[in-house]
Amino acid sequence: MPITTLFLDVGGVLLTNGWDHLARRRAAKHFKLDWADMEDRHRLMFETHEQGKLTFDEYLSRLIFYRKRPFTRAQFRHFMFAQSKPYPEMLELAARLKIRYRLKIAVVSNESREINAHRIRKFKLDRFVDCFISSCFVHIRKPDADIYRLALDIAQAPARQVLYIENTPMFVQIAEGLGIRSILHTDYESTCAKLASFGFENEGQT
Repeated sequence: MPITTLFLDVGGVLLTNGWDHLARRRAAKHFKLDWADMEDRHRLMFETHEQGKLTFDEYLSRLIFYRKRPFTRAQFRHFMFAQSKPYPEMLELAARLKIRYRLKIAVVSNESREINAHRIRKFKLDRFVDCFISSCFVHIRKPDADIYRLALDIAQAPARQVLYIENTPMFVQIAEGLGIRSILHTDYESTCAKLASFGFENEGQT
């Protein structure tokens, strides 16, 4: 059957990861924090935080501001948000495919509410994304297969009519187990080639 809907991951596909271990290590160095302690605290909380069950202020209080610091919450928040960078070719590719093939586009991602909202606004993701099935909104996170089932329901698309672009091999395998055809994203050129194999030619590819 023809593909009518595109599921997209954000971190590692459209944008850099928002708050991964590399970003946290940069934060620890920049603010002169104990990296091991910070990472232990993050590990205990990140799933709850990404599922929208722990507010941003609560997360920061438990991660950083459980004692007095020589910097403010606003300074740390600004640093966190600044870690997000775009992959312009991938953003434009998604926008072109939507217009040319009249695709419905849904984001399926694991992100905390504040970082998710910042990334949507900053990079204007809503100019081509129809719906956001973000872990912070739906209180389920990948690798739980239910997030894909929910995305199918929200997008009102049968699995056989969906193509998913994701950079984590396990998540690709889970989606494929539900009948969702998938592309393991590693770089722009190889993803364009894989899209062409599904019949999606990219006029903007050089």
